Amino acid sequence: MTTSSVPNVLSTVELKPSYNIPIVLVLASIPLLLMKFWLGGVLTLLGLFLMLQAVTLRFQFTATDFDLYRGEKLIRRFPYQEWQNWRIFWNKVPILFYFKEINSIHFLPILFDPNTLKSCLEQRCPRI
Repeated sequence: MTTSSVPNVLSTVELKPSYNIPIVLVLASIPLLLMKFWLGGVLTLLGLFLMLQAVTLRFQFTATDFDLYRGEKLIRRFPYQEWQNWRIFWNKVPILFYFKEINSIHFLPILFDPNTLKSCLEQRCPRI
């Protein structure tokens, strides 16, 4: 396995984790805990859950697939040939990644480097 910050169609690129969304959620929950405890608690739990996901999940672009790992275990493989569309929402502050396969739709919070994600997607799954 080759890990690279500059995407190459033939190499495997592992996306580096990004903790931006979980940190913002936890920080935003602090004043909410003082005003509306239950709402702040929910936001804190969501932020901590996303932090755990950012720590434990790994996303890799291979020559033919987008792979999702937890540790060393492959959880799911998404072959590019089945992709119909993809989009990153809110380019200035990317928080959500959407892609549609032939039989399913996926929404993922951006818990990984959005710039590498976008460049890999443009190389391996160009939009029509």
